Amino acid sequence: MTTAIHPSVDHGIQKGASDFKGGTLRCSCATDPVEVRVDSQVLFNHACGCTKCWKPAGALFSVVGVVPRDKLTVTAHGEKLKVVDDSALIQRHACTGCGKHLFGRIENKDHAFYGLDFIHTELSKDAGWEGPGFAAFVSSIIESGTPPSAMADVRKTLREKGLEPYDCLSPALMDLLAVHAAKAKGTYREA
Repeated sequence: MTTAIHPSVDHGIQKGASDFKGGTLRCSCATDPVEVRVDSQVLFNHACGCTKCWKPAGALFSVVGVVPRDKLTVTAHGEKLKVVDDSALIQRHACTGCGKHLFGRIENKDHAFYGLDFIHTELSKDAGWEGPGFAAFVSSIIESGTPPSAMADVRKTLREKGLEPYDCLSPALMDLLAVHAAKAKGTYREA
């Protein structure tokens, strides 16, 4: 049995175009949609099992990646955006009309990911975005109702689709967090 993960994974992961320079994200409101211009290819795009990220109906995972903060601009109907949870590390800006998360932002300047905004490329009709490259916070789908007995099949499906499942972030992102912490402590050294 193959488990449904997310439409952009289930129907085949798209490889990004090497010359892709970004596109426009839109909420799903029929009138006055929120629009966000992104002038960058997405980085570290991944399937995320956390319970905070926006997921399309029926999906076990969201698909979310990052772009440099200075490459993201709200271009239409920003008045409809509201932060979902003010206490969360990632301030997820969602449309008050349809509920779609247009972007997430870390405001803590001391965090390793400060300066990166989190986006859902599926909200763009532009072709060329890099597809997901790994799965993060896989065990967290249990918190949103997936039975633990299904986890072996979920991890098997992720691997079959080419996404290595992690119960945190990918090793490259975990290394970035550790480098940031080591620099803050004064213990960082180059090889």
